[in-house]
Amino acid sequence: MSGEEAPTQQQQPEQEKTPDEPPPSAAAAAAEAPQGDSGSGAAAEEKPLTCRALVLIGHGGYDKVKLQVKTQGKPQPKAGEVLVRVKACGLNFAELLGRQGLYELLPAPPVTMGMEGSGVIEAVGEDVKDRKVGDRVIALSRSGMWQELVVVPAERTFVMPDEMSFEEGAALPVNYMTAYMMLFELANLRPGKSVLIHMAAGGVGIAATQLCQTVQDVTVFGTASASKHETIAQGGVTHPIDYRTKDYVEEIRKISPKGVDIVLDPLGGSDTQKGFSLLKPMGMLIVFGAANCVTGQKKNLLAMAKTWYNQLSLNTLKLMQANKAVCGFHLGYVTDEQLFSRTMMKLLELYRQGKIKPHIDSRYHFEEVTDAMKRMHERQNIGKVILLPEPKKEEEKPKSNAEAGENAEKNEAAVSEKKEEATEEVKAEKD
Repeated sequence: MSGEEAPTQQQQPEQEKTPDEPPPSAAAAAAEAPQGDSGSGAAAEEKPLTCRALVLIGHGGYDKVKLQVKTQGKPQPKAGEVLVRVKACGLNFAELLGRQGLYELLPAPPVTMGMEGSGVIEAVGEDVKDRKVGDRVIALSRSGMWQELVVVPAERTFVMPDEMSFEEGAALPVNYMTAYMMLFELANLRPGKSVLIHMAAGGVGIAATQLCQTVQDVTVFGTASASKHETIAQGGVTHPIDYRTKDYVEEIRKISPKGVDIVLDPLGGSDTQKGFSLLKPMGMLIVFGAANCVTGQKKNLLAMAKTWYNQLSLNTLKLMQANKAVCGFHLGYVTDEQLFSRTMMKLLELYRQGKIKPHIDSRYHFEEVTDAMKRMHERQNIGKVILLPEPKKEEEKPKSNAEAGENAEKNEAAVSEKKEEATEEVKAEKD
């Protein structure tokens, strides 16, 4: 239902699909290890380890996503697979839909969530020639990425540039591939064109805006709440529009009476009709989501019915007479591996050239997943919300950090000869 999210994936490794089942014994895991595995020795493989994971236990509100700690043998990649220790994960709108039972590509609960992440390869299976232990990679899966250790097909991993952080790596794939394929594979964006980007401060919105800047003389209209206008304008939105207080159709018509060439629509319902009406002749509307369906933390049947009732309805004759195009896009149903790889390679090259850079809105540890989902659900984020698998230390709370900083200053001022010791104590508190 949300086309901006979720790359299609091959069958998940067993330990991801059934997170609530008893983990396989360490001995069994070692016995099943393929000969081509490049991980640690047999003794290390037999040692049980813990793995933190965020598991959807049922459909509903925020409380349906639980942090679970599993004790298991080290997962062993099969032929063509790699084992990745995940350092950062991306949160996408599809997870909000999936939690409510509105995302058809997510397996039934209980299931480990998450479609994108970044980390370090710890083992490789047989026949994997272009990945090695220690590689820093971006990894993709339909689900199962929100855990510390994950087995994925090697072809769904991409080596990160040295200068790219793990957080940037986790923020890049889903949002930027969605934006790139819509703008360049479907819409054929060219110099001098105009684009309307809804939710311009979101992950896909910022990605699309940056990609528009790679083409000369492209005008970008972007809808977002007023508090986000300065940020999106600095990011390349030519005309920010506050959709909460103004009619964006009227605002666009004031600036461009003929409308726009391309509309990227993640909203659905009546907004799809408005988008179609804004298109110039030869223009293209690309529908890639139905965010209007999500109004609360639980499924809202009335909102779904309203969105369905107000959806755009066309016949081919009307479409022909209008000289307009309507497209749909859903990254989850893209099965062309060559297109997938080609797009990621292009995006990584644009990153190296400094033409695109993921904007990280916020970071939350797995323990804080409710806060992370709430921030995105309430549309407070500007850019990507990142989840961190590593455990959160109590001293990492903002107030504790501020207090630690104040104490450090007082200690340094009062006892200058003990400055180094005080600093070490503050650091220990923060850690």
